[in-house]
Amino acid sequence: MAENNYEPTIVAFTCTWCTYLAADLAGTSRMSYPANLRIVRAMCSGRIDPQFVLTAFQWGADGVLIGGCHPGDCHYQEGNYKALRRFKLLKKLAAELGIEDERLRLEWISASEADRFRDVVNEMVEDLRRLGPRSGVGEAKPVSASAAEEAIHA
Repeated sequence: MAENNYEPTIVAFTCTWCTYLAADLAGTSRMSYPANLRIVRAMCSGRIDPQFVLTAFQWGADGVLIGGCHPGDCHYQEGNYKALRRFKLLKKLAAELGIEDERLRLEWISASEADRFRDVVNEMVEDLRRLGPRSGVGEAKPVSASAAEEAIHA
């Protein structure tokens, strides 16, 4: 594939109550955004296990977007706070694994913010196009428990 034809693949883990509905609203409102997104619907952003994100990168995703409800609006009270704590740990681990900062993103997008969803997707696609393909795409790089522990406590 030529460099100028590069189209990144983004896996989006979305909360079913907010970000997923925003994506749905963007679609029904006929807002256009790049078709680079593969959405995985989760009941809550707090339910998104860090291993899901690492597996997405391992299987070739160029970027991962985690979308949840705004703090204080979680359907399950504290799920988005749990997602935020996990995201901070994931950022450290991703850096240890050589994954650029722009490739992993957490956004709070409510069900009525279709335009914000579209803008976030457009920004992320442009950022990833600028970065180019991720090195090691498709290569299985298992994360050892000791490496994960070191990254968490670094």
